[in-house]
Amino acid sequence: MTLGALVDAGLDPDWLRALPQRLGLAGVAVEIARVQRGGIACAKVDFSIPSQPHGRHLRQIREIVLGADAPNHVKELADAAFTAIAEVEGSLHGVSPEKVHLHEVGAVDAILDVVGAVWGLSELGVSRVYCGTISLGDGFVQAAHGTLPVPAPATLRLLEGHEVRPGPEGSGELVTPTGAALIRVLSNGPPPSRYIPTKSGFGAGTKDFAGRPNALRILLAETTSVPDGDLESLYMLATDVDDMSAEHLAGAVDLLRSAGAVDVTTTPIHMKKGRVGTRIEALTRMADVARLEDALFSSTTTLGIRRTHLERRTLRREERHVTVLGHTVRLKVAELPDGAHRAKPEFEDLRAVSQATGRSLGDIESLALSAAERD
Repeated sequence: MTLGALVDAGLDPDWLRALPQRLGLAGVAVEIARVQRGGIACAKVDFSIPSQPHGRHLRQIREIVLGADAPNHVKELADAAFTAIAEVEGSLHGVSPEKVHLHEVGAVDAILDVVGAVWGLSELGVSRVYCGTISLGDGFVQAAHGTLPVPAPATLRLLEGHEVRPGPEGSGELVTPTGAALIRVLSNGPPPSRYIPTKSGFGAGTKDFAGRPNALRILLAETTSVPDGDLESLYMLATDVDDMSAEHLAGAVDLLRSAGAVDVTTTPIHMKKGRVGTRIEALTRMADVARLEDALFSSTTTLGIRRTHLERRTLRREERHVTVLGHTVRLKVAELPDGAHRAKPEFEDLRAVSQATGRSLGDIESLALSAAERD
């Protein structure tokens, strides 16, 4: 359905038809048709697949993905999606991700779905993906391990941190583990408050329900809220503690950063009965909310965590490399709203060059900035 919606929104059908060959999947054909779902014209994508193994292990899927001639960022996101599925399945079955045999998700059509969706968005020039409230469906689904309630356990775990709702009644399964994994690695949270639609597309599902279009809509748009820089949809996790030592607090902060928090800060506060405490605030992406909340509960003495949805505006930035006294120094270069640039050398690189040359940190920083200006 995602691939159909992308084609309907402007993705080149011939590009999609060539995808199996670019993934080294011999004998697989892509069929694209125009169909109606609930009175709406949609693109319907199907695969003609010869006899294949019933599922694969993560290592085998990685070999296929890494062997494609796709851009590196596409390979990384596709690998992240399959890794997320394997980690969730492994945790549910009590085995390591590498030992999980991915049944439906490891089949050829699922590989084409994931890589095609990530790569197709890139082909359309999409730089950021947003997702509204997700309807889960209802009822039961037949899987490799028997009859499971909707949403399937792996699907529900992959959607942790995202806004969902049950139903509609009688709809069956509306989100698969494959779709949930794509949401996990692609979505930046709810759509922005304002945007300019440029094109939309509908991808048809196989079933054709009475009175309800079984279709996925993808909307291409340009944001209007902030002309300079980018807006990120993030969550702030905050908690207050007054019974932890400074060493344990520092350890908790380090754990949150290593677990993927965008930023972590601590602030001295006064709590009830005049007790001195500390507020811990962790900025995180939606896909990491549940995992970082678990990390906060396990690494601190808190009994509750506040969760706030917010937007963060960032400057466009890139990493550059300069040579200082024969050593490489990385710099973060940000573009200001007026078009000017501001550079900041990485401290770890400055310290390494300082230790290697005996020059002061200030000298190394000045040389790095001078080199950046010349470049």
